[in-house]
Amino acid sequence: MQLPEKFVSRMQRELGHDEAMALCQALMTEPSTAVRMNPYKRAVPLWNDAKPVAWSKCGYLLEERPSFTLDAAFHAGAYYVQEASSQFAGYIMLNALGGAEAAQGKYILDVCAAPGGKSTHYASIVGESGLVVANEINRSRAAVLADNARKWGLGNMVVTCNDSSRLTQMEEWFDAVAVDAPCSGEGMFRKLSEAQEQWSEANVAMCAERQWEILQNAFQALRPGGVLIYSTCTFNRSEDEEILQRAMNEWGDELESVEDIPVEDSWGVVVGCVGAFHTYRFFPHRISGEGMFMAVARKRGECGGKRRKPKARRSIVTAVDRRSAAELERWVVEPAQMSFYAAGEMLYGCRKCHFADIEALSSVLSVIYSGVAMGQIFKNRLKPDGALAFYVGLCRDAVESRELPTDEVLKFLRKQDLSADAFAEGLNLVLHDGLSIGFVKRVGARVNNMYPNSLRILK
Repeated sequence: MQLPEKFVSRMQRELGHDEAMALCQALMTEPSTAVRMNPYKRAVPLWNDAKPVAWSKCGYLLEERPSFTLDAAFHAGAYYVQEASSQFAGYIMLNALGGAEAAQGKYILDVCAAPGGKSTHYASIVGESGLVVANEINRSRAAVLADNARKWGLGNMVVTCNDSSRLTQMEEWFDAVAVDAPCSGEGMFRKLSEAQEQWSEANVAMCAERQWEILQNAFQALRPGGVLIYSTCTFNRSEDEEILQRAMNEWGDELESVEDIPVEDSWGVVVGCVGAFHTYRFFPHRISGEGMFMAVARKRGECGGKRRKPKARRSIVTAVDRRSAAELERWVVEPAQMSFYAAGEMLYGCRKCHFADIEALSSVLSVIYSGVAMGQIFKNRLKPDGALAFYVGLCRDAVESRELPTDEVLKFLRKQDLSADAFAEGLNLVLHDGLSIGFVKRVGARVNNMYPNSLRILK
């Protein structure tokens, strides 16, 4: 497929002829493949051809794209398939927050978060004591985001489905706000043919206006001293540098630069600045990755003090009774560190330090997932939700565990019939290569596969 002529002309104007031609040639080649390991589940890469992503501690480039759909480790949340350039957002976040130790316990808002690559990366960075609120306005995309939060299994994510204007109710609430703005998708031209088909200069202009609206709303949720990250997967200046210039015009007195973030020349990242913003451009003819644009600045002021409690519209979550709490506690490794609550018919768990904040978020935003879904209690016993199997804080002593070979675990992931001989009577935790994947219940010669329908393999 030919690149849009007006896109080529625009790149020639903005980048110069030689740079634009090199870019366009690269956009006609095969896309790269990269993954990011889940350090809480498996830090070692699973592929012999894996090469480290220079700026991502847990990131690896693969020479060929394997069949992730048929890999049980993928379904267990042992890694996330995330493009190498996209992983740089985590590198910026980690450095801007002051490093690994300083980042622990921070609260991050990820706007336009689906499908969850950056959100799960941030969740790893802030650790179990931190909290990531991942917002997505599109309901179906938010459901995918929630599934990925479940599989990542840290229990420190809240998935919301709201227009960005609703986020202003969490005024000065977050230590960092990341806006991965919806864009014209020029950086995805070699991965998605529809990105080329849908590109137009009118769409570029429309995206720029939407990006500015989202950024304005998100900025209100950032605490003084907090980190602001703006990113797109496009190349044109209208959606990138010109948005930052509008931000400088609007909030120039409120913004300052973050400390320098180290970038090696060998990485091929094009570094620049717009006012207080450090900028980073990713061109596929310069790096092993797709097209991206990222920028970072800091909101002036000193962090500290309690977060303001938003004015509650409704009460959504309620703490569980003592008997239910006692049953739920035996399913987690650190019961003294956990709070348990109900939202609708589902019971959830979260770190005690997060309960009041999840309660506050749920009172003003549309929250579709938070913490870890534990399940439902019947006759004083928990029927575990599939998400509990993915949770890194799961106590495996709570239930019988059975390790399945590859062919059998793929049957489980497809929700096909399983032999009862492999399981003990009653509830069983399904493992593969030591990774927890889900639950089954054996009743005599019958096996009830409890793997979530939304996650099952259809291939």
